[in-house]
Amino acid sequence: MLWVAFAIVHAGVGWLGFLMPNQPMGDVYRVYEPWSTQALSGGGIVGITEPWVYPQVALVPMVLAHAFAWIAGYTIGWAILVTLVDAVAFGVLVGRGHSHGRTTAAWFWLSFIALLGPVGLYRLEGVTAPLAIIACLWLVGRPWAASMLLAVATWIKVWPAALLAAAVIAVRRRGALLGGAALVTMFTLIVVVGAGGWANAFGFITEQTTRGLQVEAPFAMPYLWGAFLGIPGFSVYYSFELVTFQVTGTEIDVAIALSTPVMFLALAGVAVLGAVKAARGVGFAALFPPLSLALVLAFIAFNKVGSPQYLVWLVPSVVIGVVLNRYRWFLPATVVLAGALLTQLVYPLLYNGIIYPQLLPMLVLTARNLLLLALFVWMVVRVARLPVPATTRAKAAVPALP
Repeated sequence: MLWVAFAIVHAGVGWLGFLMPNQPMGDVYRVYEPWSTQALSGGGIVGITEPWVYPQVALVPMVLAHAFAWIAGYTIGWAILVTLVDAVAFGVLVGRGHSHGRTTAAWFWLSFIALLGPVGLYRLEGVTAPLAIIACLWLVGRPWAASMLLAVATWIKVWPAALLAAAVIAVRRRGALLGGAALVTMFTLIVVVGAGGWANAFGFITEQTTRGLQVEAPFAMPYLWGAFLGIPGFSVYYSFELVTFQVTGTEIDVAIALSTPVMFLALAGVAVLGAVKAARGVGFAALFPPLSLALVLAFIAFNKVGSPQYLVWLVPSVVIGVVLNRYRWFLPATVVLAGALLTQLVYPLLYNGIIYPQLLPMLVLTARNLLLLALFVWMVVRVARLPVPATTRAKAAVPALP
């Protein structure tokens, strides 16, 4: 039943990409295909010969999708590639189907894919999320392989670095985690430098500094409401350079400048809290799921970019949480599913009411952003309240010998 549902969900969501408004699969044929075709035809290679908004390994799945383009074009080829990667991760997750936690997590993942819709399939997150799911399942038993998978995913899209940071805090074999990630990073940089791309090796970091506040980001909400209310100077505009809608208004430069430092402060605060809990003896099963979810939510909630596919980032943490304790993670999983549904309503269904602000779409987007902020606070509180094991408390209570 799980595999039948897997096939139905992926076929249905892939098909909806062609039916829904506002081009939910637009990135595939508007940017992924031209970038990869340019590289394959001997033209410039993004991230090597020119700066790029993504890490260099992101070009690999874009190129691989051409292997299936003969079937019905590049867009279908991309959908097939993502479905195959999902199938591998799904097989690792489900196993022989004997674990209630794993099967429940599998149903959660399929429900999430359906509720988020085509934007989760037709973006790079469709590749990085299944890699991250496999890595999270392997963190304890295969830390070298897990860290290498997370590092590869990070060199496709930066967000899995939050999962890697949580793993380094929560897993005892930190040397293996750091070693695996270092190997992948060194190999990637050697290839990039060998291809003549040293000047653009970290362009994906510098390119982000030029971005404004994207219309869906929580940080953009005051400006979006200002545009809706018709306050002079507040508006939504299209950035042809970044191919996205952004907001502007009073003190917008200050808001843009503050967003990144606030995000890093939130990430640092959550990491320190997690490190304290780990030092006091809280184990992986209790610590990693809420800590990793809190770190990922900090990436989303305080980011000046608020793309709808970012909701996919929540999946690996919730999947591992449900695998380990499906009862404790039932409510957070339900909240994440609600966030996925609200996100699909925002994009692509009600998106015209966001870029030309209207009340109902604005209320839906506001509810989605408030849900993300509330979930972030909830996970931070959950980490803070994790009980210290009794053995650790007993050791602390023993007086030191003179």
